[in-house]
Amino acid sequence: MDTPLRQEAGEAPLKGVRSNIVQSIRAFRVQDLQDAAISLGQHFLYANLAPAQSKQDVLDLIAQQFTFPSHFGKNFDALYDCMTDPLHKSGPQPGFIVVLEQIPANGKFDKEAREQLLDIFRDTADYWADRKIPFRCFYSFL
Repeated sequence: MDTPLRQEAGEAPLKGVRSNIVQSIRAFRVQDLQDAAISLGQHFLYANLAPAQSKQDVLDLIAQQFTFPSHFGKNFDALYDCMTDPLHKSGPQPGFIVVLEQIPANGKFDKEAREQLLDIFRDTADYWADRKIPFRCFYSFL
């Protein structure tokens, strides 16, 4: 009896949010998203990218805050790889709620770089959708 109630409570902040999507964090609070992930038994991955100035900084911070393995290649292809196949091969996954907070917007990490980063997470959402695993990514810009 407790499990369905907890899942409903966990879904509350995500009501109306598709299970495989990348979208602006807008009205969501990070703590509410983390609570939803815990309630749903899903992985919660958070990266605060405010200190980043360049693509390399962004990748370094994501690798550090998502606790990627030391052999992470620190490029967009390696980011996609770390978010997909090794996790899938490690066993059944309950789902993911990812927050990329304060993605930089400057000359060294311009609009094209931001879109490339978000495209990686869109491709990751598609990867997990094909496997019927929820993957929601929320982001904000600095």
